[in-house]
Amino acid sequence: MPSYAIGIDFGTESGRVLLVDVADGREIATAVHAYANGVIDQLLPGSGQPLPPDWALQDPGDYIAVLQQAIPAVLQESGVDAADVIGVGIDFTSCTILPTLRDGAPLCRLPQWRGEPHAWVKLWKHHAAQPEADRINDLALARQEPWLELYGGKISSEWFFSKALQMLDEAPAVYHAAERIIEAADWIVWQLTGREVRCTSTAGFKAIWQAESGYPSASFLAALHPDFANIVEAKMAASLQPLGSRAGGLTEEAAAWTGLRPGTPVGVAVIDAFSAVYAGQTTAPGVMAIILGTSTCHMLIAKEKIPVPGVTGLVKDAFIPGYYGYEAGQAATGDILAWFVRRGVPPVYHEEAERRGISLYALLEEAAAQQRPGAHGLLALDWWNGVRSTLGDAELSGMLVGATLATTAPDIYRTLIEGTAYGTRHIVENFERHGVPVTQIVAAGGLAEQNRLLMQIYADVLNRELRVVKSGQAGALGAAVLGAVAAGVEGGGHPDLLTATQTMGGLRNEAFTPIAEHVAIYDQLYAEYSRLYQYFGKENEVMKTLRRLRNEN
Repeated sequence: MPSYAIGIDFGTESGRVLLVDVADGREIATAVHAYANGVIDQLLPGSGQPLPPDWALQDPGDYIAVLQQAIPAVLQESGVDAADVIGVGIDFTSCTILPTLRDGAPLCRLPQWRGEPHAWVKLWKHHAAQPEADRINDLALARQEPWLELYGGKISSEWFFSKALQMLDEAPAVYHAAERIIEAADWIVWQLTGREVRCTSTAGFKAIWQAESGYPSASFLAALHPDFANIVEAKMAASLQPLGSRAGGLTEEAAAWTGLRPGTPVGVAVIDAFSAVYAGQTTAPGVMAIILGTSTCHMLIAKEKIPVPGVTGLVKDAFIPGYYGYEAGQAATGDILAWFVRRGVPPVYHEEAERRGISLYALLEEAAAQQRPGAHGLLALDWWNGVRSTLGDAELSGMLVGATLATTAPDIYRTLIEGTAYGTRHIVENFERHGVPVTQIVAAGGLAEQNRLLMQIYADVLNRELRVVKSGQAGALGAAVLGAVAAGVEGGGHPDLLTATQTMGGLRNEAFTPIAEHVAIYDQLYAEYSRLYQYFGKENEVMKTLRRLRNEN
C-alpha cells in the first residue's frame, strides 16, 4: 500500500503544496495558491492607510486559504485517497510573526484592531524595527550578554524581539491586547492541530533561545522596556519541540479545510530555507546549503560550537540532532532582480520579449550570458534590502558603480547577479576564516532551478563546483520529509530525519564548474567589492544619511 506525505511551503508571495511518495521522494502532484493580499507594503487593506518605509505585512487569512485551496487541489489532481496521506509538514518564511488572542485568533481579524498596522503579520522582510534592533544590540553589548556572540554579535531587525519591541514602542495598546506573539510557522501548526507548539530551531535562530539557557533573561528584557520583562511568560509560553517531532494531529475543522483525515500527523514547522537541508541531503559537516530565492540563506552543520562574527545564528541540534547548525544570509537576491525587471528595464526590451514570446528575465539572461566577466565595467553592492550577514544592518542600501551613457539593461542585470555572488563569497570566506570549513555547496530555490547564468556566475565567483537539489520545490519537499517523520514507522513513514532525508531527498547529476579565465577576472572584481563593502558598510555613513533624509521628508 503506497504512503504519501504533504509538504506545505509558505513563501513570500504564495503557498505551495506538494504531494510526495514517502518511499522515494517522487513528486506526485503540486498546487500553488497566490496570496490575495500578497506583500502589504504600501496601503493597509480595508482602510487604505499608507504604511511607512520599510514596512512589510501580510494577512493570515491568506495562509488559511492555502490550506483550503491547494491541499484539496493536489488530492484531486493526483487521485490519491486521503487515507493514504500519512503526514503533513510545513515550512514558512521567517522571522514572520503575528499577535493573537489566547485561542490563536489574529488581532488583525478583529474589527477593533483591523485598522492598526501592528496588529497584522510582520513579514520577514519588515525592516522598520531597526531602531529596536540597535537598542537590543547596544544593551547586550553593554551587559556582555553571553548569547550575543552566538548571533554574530548582532541581532537583526528581522528577528522576533526586534519586531515585538517595535510593537510595544509604537502601539502599546496592540502589544497589551496580544495574548500571544507567535511565528507564523508555529501559528499554522496551531490552526491545523489545535496545539500551540513552537519549534526549537526557529526559536533558536529568530528568538535568541538556546537549549542551555532558554530565552534572554527577564532582567535584560526589562532593561529594554519595563513592559517587556514578562513577554516570554505572558506571550510566548508554549511547548517547545524539535524538528522531526510530531506537533499533533489534524483537527476536525482542519480536516474539513484540507480534505484530509482528522488525526493525520502534523510535524513541527521548519523555517523555509532550512527545509532545503533535507531536500538536498546536506546533512554532513561542511556541506553548505544555499537557498536562492527572494533572499538567500546559507546553512551548514558542524560538530564544534565555534562562534562566527557576522553570522545570523548558531544553534545546537538546529537541523540534525547532535550537530550545531549555522545560518547566514543575504536580505535580497531574487528581490533585487525583480526590482530591476519591474522598474529599470526600457520599453524596447519589453517589446522584444513580447515579440519573441519569452519573459523579460529570459531575454536579459540571454543577453547577459553573451558578456565576458568585467566587460560591462560595473560593480554592485547587493544591499537593496539592507545587509543580513555579515554587517547585520538593515539601514544600508544598494550601490551601482561604473555606469556610463553606454550602460545597458543586460549590463546591469548581470552586475546585480554578480553582486549577490560576491555577497555569498564574503559569507563563505567569513565562515572559513573563523574555523568553520565549507567543503561543498549545494544550491536550491527558484533561482538555482531556473537561472543557469546565475549558477555559472556563482561557480566562477566562488571558484567552487555547485550542485543543485533535484527538486524544483526544495522547500515543500523538505517539509514533506518532516511530515513523513512525524508519522513514524508505525504510521507508514520514517523513523528519523536522517533516514527520511536519505530516502526522499537528492541532487541532480549536473554540476556547475568554475571557468578558470572567469575566476581570474572575478577575483579582481571581488577585491574591489570588498573595498566598497568595508568603506560603505563600516566607515562612511552616507547610506544612513540618505535614508534618514528620506524618512524625514
